[in-house]
Amino acid sequence: MIYEYWFAKIKGVSCVKKKKLREYFKTAEAIYYIEEIKLQASGILTEKEIEKVIEAKSQADLKKQWEQLQDKKIHFVPYFSKAYPERLHDIPSPPYALYVKGALPDMSKPTVSIVGARNCTHYGETEALEYGERLAENGVNIVSGMARGVDGAGQRGALNVGGRTYAVLGCGVDVCYPKEHWGLYQDILKDGGIISEQLPGSPPFASYFPARNRIISGLSDIVLVIEAREKSGSLITADQALEQGKEVFALPGPVTSLLSQGCHRLIDQGAGILITPEELLETMGIILSKCRQNNLPEKKVLESTENMVYSCVDLFPKGLQQLSEETKLAPEILLEHLITLELQGVVKEISKNYYVKTR
Repeated sequence: MIYEYWFAKIKGVSCVKKKKLREYFKTAEAIYYIEEIKLQASGILTEKEIEKVIEAKSQADLKKQWEQLQDKKIHFVPYFSKAYPERLHDIPSPPYALYVKGALPDMSKPTVSIVGARNCTHYGETEALEYGERLAENGVNIVSGMARGVDGAGQRGALNVGGRTYAVLGCGVDVCYPKEHWGLYQDILKDGGIISEQLPGSPPFASYFPARNRIISGLSDIVLVIEAREKSGSLITADQALEQGKEVFALPGPVTSLLSQGCHRLIDQGAGILITPEELLETMGIILSKCRQNNLPEKKVLESTENMVYSCVDLFPKGLQQLSEETKLAPEILLEHLITLELQGVVKEISKNYYVKTR
């Protein structure tokens, strides 16, 4: 396997050509020891690419690098390995090899990717969390990119209910990006996995992220876009999913929200509309394994005025003045009820005098 690792590491030769060369010579070890004239005779590589292969043979400490990989508990999964995910075999330009910490998703189980804006709204974060929880508790694998915002929220939702989630990174699997997701990174590894086609230690270069999106969609049956601007990485994932023959669903939002324009564009082009997690599960043919827990407070718990205030608060922020006009309550009285609702955990002040429902 050390020769396969050596071959996968070669830069300057595309995944497609590596695959062809490996099929032609049968093993990476044969390529390592092959004469230059035979590489030329194969007709697969350009002269420049042949130089890259020859140059790679002079790498020092290959055995030491391989041992370091084992020490870090990083699994090397080349294209020809039985462990390589079958779904990725069918996508255009599959990665030649994957590096994995933890586990790869069980491809016999339904798998959904949840992607969206890094700078998402409270609405987007809440919905991503909700879909992550509801899908995961019904046996669906959740795949995403562990990015800030929607990605992290969807994966945290899966973890909240003991589900399995898998992060595909645009850097090495031993690099936590973003750094503030170190806790999420560690939690994912308990039952899920961290996946990348980039070499361990690789920093998060911008050019790596569009490429990793094809792996996110490739591992999934369905791609959910929660919030996205009209030009965003999430739409790249959606486009790649459609190219791979996968279903795409998008979450609608306010027509005035820039973070919903990308979703609305997808819906206009024929993407499915996300209404509730339950409806999505029914579309997937999954029978709910658990009764839906009512996340709204029971009316008997709240006083009638608090119920009225609660009903006026939304998933989108509303200011004290607007709520005062809707409830017909004086601001000071309204504020008392909002504080009570905050203490009960059903309302949250996200900025000075602006409130949202927590779920």
